Amino acid sequence: MSNYLIYGDIGGTKTLLRVVIADEGKTKPCYEQRYDSQSYADFNEILADFLSKAGMDKASRYPASACFAIAGPIVAQQAKLTNLPWLMDAAALATKFSIPRVKLINDFEAVALGIEKLSCDDLATLQYGLAGKLAMRVVLGAGTGMGVAWLHWQGERYIPLPTEGGHIDFAPTTPLQMALLDYLAKKFGHVSVERVLSGSGLTNIFNFLQTDSIRFPGITAMQLKEDSGAIITTLAFEQQHPIALQALELFAEIYGAYAGNLALMGLCRSGVYIAGGIAPRIIDTLQKGDFMRAFRNKGRFAGLMSEIPVHVVMNSQVGLLGAGIEAQRLIDASV
Repeated sequence: MSNYLIYGDIGGTKTLLRVVIADEGKTKPCYEQRYDSQSYADFNEILADFLSKAGMDKASRYPASACFAIAGPIVAQQAKLTNLPWLMDAAALATKFSIPRVKLINDFEAVALGIEKLSCDDLATLQYGLAGKLAMRVVLGAGTGMGVAWLHWQGERYIPLPTEGGHIDFAPTTPLQMALLDYLAKKFGHVSVERVLSGSGLTNIFNFLQTDSIRFPGITAMQLKEDSGAIITTLAFEQQHPIALQALELFAEIYGAYAGNLALMGLCRSGVYIAGGIAPRIIDTLQKGDFMRAFRNKGRFAGLMSEIPVHVVMNSQVGLLGAGIEAQRLIDASV
């Protein structure tokens, strides 16, 4: 029997929705659209528009299930997005749009689920290591925020464990990073990893470096908006702006150390997957070596860290793939 499934990846910057028709375990895409999340008062507006444009307003085509990956914690199938004033409720969505099965999952839970759908061409490997069979994995990624999810093997597949690991304390490892922490603490009080490893975090690093007139004499300070990560990468790669270049190097160093902490914490011998929107755009910086040096710099455990595979996820739709897997499982579980 054929069923229509809807799934989406919903973040502070963009919302990507897709409808497919599923038949005997195989899916065929029907319609897909990207929305600017900031342009809508709530998710209901987006979903109503999408259903109409996808032709899902006919009884014969109405979806049998929907799964939405949310950039924020899920509690009792309700979620308030971290970087948007939206409140989403799975039961309310099911009722309003007459969808029998609706599920909300954390965005990095979706990314973690999507890992199994990736091919070698979707990954840029920073360290091949010695992959442990069926061992723990961790997926993390800087974008609008910082997402983290663990993956542990259970039964016949990896099960994702969503977290809010992006909001743990930033742990500096060098004098320059300690000065960055002091700068950010004066501004924010508590300094989480996300204050450094995100689009706004890269902006914070850039603004911090602009205060160093000794290191960067004669450079006019720039006034940047809170999340100007894309502008900074353009300045670095296209204009060779010295502060932007230094900001990316410091960002990569902190990113590597943080990824290494997560890998060590979970003994993630089956791999570390760097996802999110920023990593693919700065892959050349990540491949230069500072990221992996910081990743392995764990004292007596440096040898262990050199054995852990590390990959950058180059497929920007990995979260959407994961939401699609869960939408299909909602159907399978109901049979």
